Amino acid sequence: MSPVPVPLPTRVFLACGVTDMRKGFDGLAVLVQQVLAQNPHSGGLFAFRGKRGHLVKLLWFDGQGLCLFSKRLDRGRFVWPVTATGTVTLTPAQLSMLLEGIDWRRPERTFTPTLAG
Repeated sequence: MSPVPVPLPTRVFLACGVTDMRKGFDGLAVLVQQVLAQNPHSGGLFAFRGKRGHLVKLLWFDGQGLCLFSKRLDRGRFVWPVTATGTVTLTPAQLSMLLEGIDWRRPERTFTPTLAG
């Protein structure tokens, strides 16, 4: 999946728990309002994950209308918060890691020594 064309700074909200992935624009917008207590037209990006963990849907208002992006992993699962309810906010960099299947909760930096000379 190419990076989602979201302007910076955009707030990213993960819906904790499991979401029925049969939901489309309207069903997810209702979840944003009722469960996350947010406005789906606020410009924030809202992420939802299914029961098996291999499918994620992103809902975002681009200023003209709602956009719905989805990604399904061939292998593995998307890393998601353990809590059953609530919301977790991410940075755009953490969202990028999540969509690549990287554990965004504990990113590890690799140290590459440079030769001084």
